[in-house]
Amino acid sequence: MEEQKDQKSAGEPMEEKIKKEAGKVVESAKKSAGKGKNTGMAMVAYIVFFIPLLTEDKNDPFVKFHVKQGLTLFVAWIAAGFVSMVPFIGWTLAPLLSLAMLVLMAIGIYGAYKGEQKPLPLIGQFADRFNI
Repeated sequence: MEEQKDQKSAGEPMEEKIKKEAGKVVESAKKSAGKGKNTGMAMVAYIVFFIPLLTEDKNDPFVKFHVKQGLTLFVAWIAAGFVSMVPFIGWTLAPLLSLAMLVLMAIGIYGAYKGEQKPLPLIGQFADRFNI
C-alpha cells in the first residue's frame, strides 16, 4: 500500500508537493491565530508601541486598538518608575509594580495573538483617551 502512495507521489514534482504542504501550514496558521487579522503588528505594539505607527498597518483598527493599549501600558510603566523613586514605600512597591507590568504585557500580547480586542485589566480603559 505504501508503494502505491510512493508511486502516486513520485509522478508529482517535488515543488508541487512542497507548495501543497506549505499551503496547508499557512491555512492552519491563519485559522488559529487571529483569523486574518494583523496579529504580528498588534503583538509588537506591546513591546514598542510606536513601531506599528511607522508601517502601513497604522490604519488597521485592530492594530490601532493594540497600539493604544501598548501606549497606556508604557505610560503606566513610567508612572511605576516614578513611584519606585519614593523612599521606602516606592522601594518596596517597585518589584511588585514591575511584575504587574510584565504580566499586563503578556496578557496584551496573548490577546493580540488570539485576535481579541479586550482592554488590559486595570489600565485598559484609559487607552480610549489617546487620539492616534
